[in-house]
Amino acid sequence: MKKTIYYFSFFFLWGIVTSSLQPAAAFQEADSLQTPSVTVIQVQGTIGPTTTSYLRRALETANERGDEALIFKLDTPGGLLTSTQDMVKMMLASELPIFVYVSPEGGNAGSAGTFITLAAHIAAMAPTTTIGAASPVSMGGAEMDTVMQKKIFNYSESFIENIADRRNRNADWAISAVRNGEAITEKEALKLNVIDFVATDLQDLLAQADSTQIGEHYLNTRNASVNYLEKSLAESFFAFILRPEVMLILTLVSIYGIVGEITNPGAIVPGVAGVISLILLLYGVAALPINVAGFILIGLAIVLFVIEAFTPTFGILITGGAVSFFLGALMLFQNFPVEMQLSWYWLVPATILTVLFFGWIATAGIKAQFTKHRTGPESLIGKKATVVDSIDSQGGRIDLMGEYWNAVSQEEIKEGEWCEVVSLEGLTVTVKSYNTTENKET
Repeated sequence: MKKTIYYFSFFFLWGIVTSSLQPAAAFQEADSLQTPSVTVIQVQGTIGPTTTSYLRRALETANERGDEALIFKLDTPGGLLTSTQDMVKMMLASELPIFVYVSPEGGNAGSAGTFITLAAHIAAMAPTTTIGAASPVSMGGAEMDTVMQKKIFNYSESFIENIADRRNRNADWAISAVRNGEAITEKEALKLNVIDFVATDLQDLLAQADSTQIGEHYLNTRNASVNYLEKSLAESFFAFILRPEVMLILTLVSIYGIVGEITNPGAIVPGVAGVISLILLLYGVAALPINVAGFILIGLAIVLFVIEAFTPTFGILITGGAVSFFLGALMLFQNFPVEMQLSWYWLVPATILTVLFFGWIATAGIKAQFTKHRTGPESLIGKKATVVDSIDSQGGRIDLMGEYWNAVSQEEIKEGEWCEVVSLEGLTVTVKSYNTTENKET
């Protein structure tokens, strides 16, 4: 009997233990079979403030999802150094593995793109892509001051060297990309330890990166599900606004709109458009390294144009304003890299359009100053009227602008005919016959 109780107790306890272990084992098995995922973002074009916010949002999203990695598909000629610095800081500080994949075929990681690619945990390039040419260049390729040039190059060289050392990449080549503007193909980049892989497409990259050790973690990306994260509406809109040519257009619209509202009060639409454009322009000024001297010159041009409208100098101030506006627009984006410069195809038409606009205002102002304005009774002279009662030297009546007036004339004008006011004395007007043919044409 005792043996039976012992056996029963043993099997009872065994059942409890095994049943408690089964859910844990099942959970572990389900967890091990869970499909990994990656988030993919894509940047084509210049690097700017909106690119930084896009990367920040992507990192937050990928971390919330528990993704295996964030993949940054890149094709850029370069961009702003400040935005590049912010992005590199985020990438170096990220615990989530970040891939930079230079694609599509024929793409480029130029200038700022070189810094970003080197800062990735995994760097890869598609076939027929290039990387390098990271030398800092001023707007329009103009020569920089020798001391300033040396400072910028020294900083850029040390910056890219630190990035390369941090990711165990070829620091010598990285320095050469800045110092000598060297650019290489994807095959050369792989051979020189600038990148980790050459991948034909995204799936090829995920397969090659699988089992790669990042810190103490081994990547599980071979069959990872891919989640694409597009730019938000705000990011796309402000990326468009922060383009130099768009900012130049906003400058013109704000000038034309506000000046148009001042010279023609009550129009409303020009004023509203001008104020909205000015607000967007100020946002761009705060976000980008705008040259303040350029704004001062544009402001001076506006002052000269307005003075010309009120104190005509017959083109002298307009000429000075045109020169000031052109130089201001040229200097406005002087601190931008060469790939973000404004071409002559924008500067020259903008200057001509502005000169024509203010020339038209100045012409209207000159006409207004030299035109004799009639007010009160004098404003009736030259007006046309209909004869109500036949008119002669003794008198008669006319319908003038809806009012009846006594009238006299040196000639007889019959009822129903048209006449023209030539003078006014008291409440009686002197009129003359108005040619019927001319009246009909009028």
